[in-house]
Amino acid sequence: MASVTAVHVHHPVTIVLTRRVRSGKEAEYEEWLRRQFAEAEALPGFMGADVERPAPDAKVREYTSVIRFDSVKNLRAFEHSEMRRKYLAEVVDLVEGDASWHRLSGLEFWFTPPKGTVVPQPSRWRMWVVTMATVYLLVMTFGQLTIRLLAGTPFAVRMAALVVVQVTLMTYVFMPRVTRLMARWIYPSVRPTHT
Repeated sequence: MASVTAVHVHHPVTIVLTRRVRSGKEAEYEEWLRRQFAEAEALPGFMGADVERPAPDAKVREYTSVIRFDSVKNLRAFEHSEMRRKYLAEVVDLVEGDASWHRLSGLEFWFTPPKGTVVPQPSRWRMWVVTMATVYLLVMTFGQLTIRLLAGTPFAVRMAALVVVQVTLMTYVFMPRVTRLMARWIYPSVRPTHT
């Protein structure tokens, strides 16, 4: 069991937090978010944060924050930090109750839920199918092209180039698009955050 935990500690992890902000406290809450994320820039492993604001006509003032760390270890350090305690104490009067949050790690990092949905994580077997299909197509196209272009180089160099090309294309080009295209199948029971 300890070895399994050790493996997962090194995967990127994403936290999705949803908070209902009290009426009239939106500007203060946004300032609170701005200060917190600016301070978080200095934290080990902090990879960034995004905020989805409520629609202007939304009856429920829900803000969704997506926070990314490079590992569970660095996320846990943040969760137990004095900085986090300070910001949690400050936000009490600005929100209606505790935040709802979900932790995503491993393959879930590549799968971004459709905008305006609340979902803990996509189905694992569906993630597996989509990831396998995407990797297969990349290996058969860009992978073959990369290997041919570097035919005269040592095997280790060809494989390193292949891995760099594959992971870059998976992370920044194909998975975001495939996830949007397959959203209804990957997230079969999504529900809107604003009704």
